[in-house]
Amino acid sequence: MSQHPAIQPGNVAVITGGADGIGLAAARKFQSSGMQVCIADISKDKLETAASDLGDVFAVPTDVASLDSVQQLKTRVLEHFGRVDVLMNNAGVGVPNTPWTGYEAWQTILGVNLWGVIHGVQAFTQAMIDQGTPGVIINTGSKQGITTPPGNPAYNVSKSGVKSLTEALAHELRNTDNCRVSAHLLVPGFTYTGMIRRFLPEQPPAAWSPEQVVDFLLDALGRGDFYILCPDNDVTREMD
Repeated sequence: MSQHPAIQPGNVAVITGGADGIGLAAARKFQSSGMQVCIADISKDKLETAASDLGDVFAVPTDVASLDSVQQLKTRVLEHFGRVDVLMNNAGVGVPNTPWTGYEAWQTILGVNLWGVIHGVQAFTQAMIDQGTPGVIINTGSKQGITTPPGNPAYNVSKSGVKSLTEALAHELRNTDNCRVSAHLLVPGFTYTGMIRRFLPEQPPAAWSPEQVVDFLLDALGRGDFYILCPDNDVTREMD
């Protein structure tokens, strides 16, 4: 399977939410491709553990809900590496809420899941375009942002927003002169991440591992897919 031209040895990948789950699996995969990797996460402890596991990685504590923090991330990455070829806006949280309760949960979820992606796009996109080289922006959405099932409305709203933003981003990039950056929406299926591990100590048979999601992502990027809609062990491509 061919790879997206931005995924090349020596190129630079920046991953938010990179200390766990899909983000950490992506960091490992990009490293194995010979790329230089920056992982960003709000948890310094998780960052230290992930950095120790990965070895040669640039780890930057970042609060994606803060534009200033994400702009500082961009500045540090450009000072350290001089370029950004892959941006993966992947940080996400889930906190119990209902339409009329859990106001702080709404703020937290929208701040990380939606504004975190907006901040990443705002901070990095122009610099990636100006490089004049192939680049890719991957925003992590959710099937809940498409099907919006009951039970977690703030999460659904945040991921619906990520879908709309990424669609608009892809359109604008395609219509920008001399732009070699593409945007893609990653839509994982049931994936066993830290968010799920809090409730289920062992990986359920239905769930994919983060590594399976990243392998599917890279194959889809190589095909040029925009909607990277992942199956899992219960939900087939036909069902999706």
